[in-house]
Amino acid sequence: MKITLYVIGKTDNAHVEALSQQYIQRLKHYVKFTIEVIPDIKNVKNLSESQQKTTEAEALLKKIHTSDFVCILDEKGKTFTSEGFAEFLQKKMNSGLKNLVFVIGGPYGFSDAIYQRANSKISLSSMTFSHQMVRPFFMEQLYRGYTILKNEPYHHK
Repeated sequence: MKITLYVIGKTDNAHVEALSQQYIQRLKHYVKFTIEVIPDIKNVKNLSESQQKTTEAEALLKKIHTSDFVCILDEKGKTFTSEGFAEFLQKKMNSGLKNLVFVIGGPYGFSDAIYQRANSKISLSSMTFSHQMVRPFFMEQLYRGYTILKNEPYHHK
């Protein structure tokens, strides 16, 4: 199984980027993992929130294949414990799924088109995080999930 994380815009924080890169390297030991940045929208000042979400959705939907299982990271999504998320990953691997796609939206979230395309919604917390900070938080949980599946000592109960 291959996992792709789509994110909107490059991070402008060197610390967030460094932490993200650390987890990208760690994940390589467990799964084919890539992160793909959808470029920021140009002339965003001239667009409403709805127009921004629609433009981001158009760019995302061009990247997503019909066979991909798409999970959006959304505050209204299903919450998991770390062990529960590891079980979710295991079920996806056992199902023979080729591409598991996670999507972190832009600063205003997702358009209706993305909600309609999503196969699943996952929440990391009922709190709101910046779309920049969610990246390393999610990758850490993905890494943690794989260490749980491998019975490695990273996760403590």
